[in-house]
Amino acid sequence: MATALITGASSGIGLEFAIEFAKHNHDLILVARSEAKLKELADAVKAKYKVTVHVLVKDLGSDKQVDEVHNYTLMQNIQVDYLVNNAGLGDYGAFADEDWNKINSMIDVNIKALTRLSWLYVREMIQRKKGRIMNVASTAAFQPGPYMAVYYASKSYVLLLSEAMANELKDHGITVTALCPGATESGFADTANARDTRLFKRKIPSSAAVAAYGYKAMMKGKTVAIHGTMNYMMAQSVRFAPRKTVTAIAAKINNKD
Repeated sequence: MATALITGASSGIGLEFAIEFAKHNHDLILVARSEAKLKELADAVKAKYKVTVHVLVKDLGSDKQVDEVHNYTLMQNIQVDYLVNNAGLGDYGAFADEDWNKINSMIDVNIKALTRLSWLYVREMIQRKKGRIMNVASTAAFQPGPYMAVYYASKSYVLLLSEAMANELKDHGITVTALCPGATESGFADTANARDTRLFKRKIPSSAAVAAYGYKAMMKGKTVAIHGTMNYMMAQSVRFAPRKTVTAIAAKINNKD
């Protein structure tokens, strides 16, 4: 039975990924900061799908705790077949007004932790000539994002890293998928203080729908997976519009006025 390691698994898209992988008979390693939520999810998944679930309460903003995730799988002799880098942070506000600690946390989790976990596990996958990685990016990756500048920039990094890795690893039997959802009903808007922006003042898809789409895309080995027809069209359209226009439109969508 294959094993999936999922970060940010206590809520939103990460929680739904856990259910999706369990539904397809995969064992799980669930990583997040909330012990109570992780244990509740683990109990529910084990009862319903009869899979093995490991719970790791870790803050991926800490380099030490990122390494502890990898060390746990080594000590337990667990082969990670699927790595899902879903953990991510966002925050709303003008760049100059942002709290530095929040900026630093976004960079640590969205970029550093994702990169290190990918680097640690991909070397094991290369030895086996088999494995799949999914990095959760965003449609934010395709343009600058005034009022959420660091978040957008971090997701652009995730997208470009994933595309480069996919190219390098294609001859090693390993696929890398960048999942790019648009606004999703996941709790992100509330934690990022972005609920009142135009981006979230509309009907948006559920985390379950995004996770189901992402799972299928990963198993097909798709490199860039953009959820939703409108999201796909918008992501493609920025390639042809003037950069200043793209940025101005993003600013309008992200603005709370």
